[in-house]
Amino acid sequence: MANELQGKRVAILAADMFEQIELVEPRKALEDAGATVEIVSLEDGEIQGFDHFDPADRVAVDRTVEEASADEYDALMLPGGVGNPDQLRADENAVAFVRDFFRQRKPVAAICHAPWTLIEAGVVHGRTMTSWPSLQTDLRNAGAEWVDREVVVEDGLVLSRKPDDIPAFNRAMIEEFAEGTHARQGAHVGSEAAGS
Repeated sequence: MANELQGKRVAILAADMFEQIELVEPRKALEDAGATVEIVSLEDGEIQGFDHFDPADRVAVDRTVEEASADEYDALMLPGGVGNPDQLRADENAVAFVRDFFRQRKPVAAICHAPWTLIEAGVVHGRTMTSWPSLQTDLRNAGAEWVDREVVVEDGLVLSRKPDDIPAFNRAMIEEFAEGTHARQGAHVGSEAAGS
């Protein structure tokens, strides 16, 4: 995976309580593939990672979501952790930022609890998706078909369940990000999100 993403700019959207390994390992894989990666968050400074329920490392924020735009990136990656997507889905700027990647048909990768933010962005209806198992009811209620698989790739969206899936997640993410825009990616933006 030496230079597949050379010249690509990738945003990782995260907030406090992100799952450490689900940000650090994909970021390393993206950088190793030649991508320029920026951490985008709700506020300036640093965000606190967690190793399940225990505090882990802090990560520097490159830009706030309020000052960032999907226009400036080629792809988006969303790590999990319970508190991280719960904060993101409650922030209108974060939700709009995510939705704009789908409207622009750009590839998105999300792992573990990250699909909560995708539900809020109105981009899951009609998709086959995987996630941390506790999200399956939320995803089904939002119109997705939930499956228990290591990785699911559909129309530019890459999904995995948990940290054990990261090697497969990273491979699929790099492949989809290298392909660029996906014509059907925007087809999944729900009508409830159209006016937002």
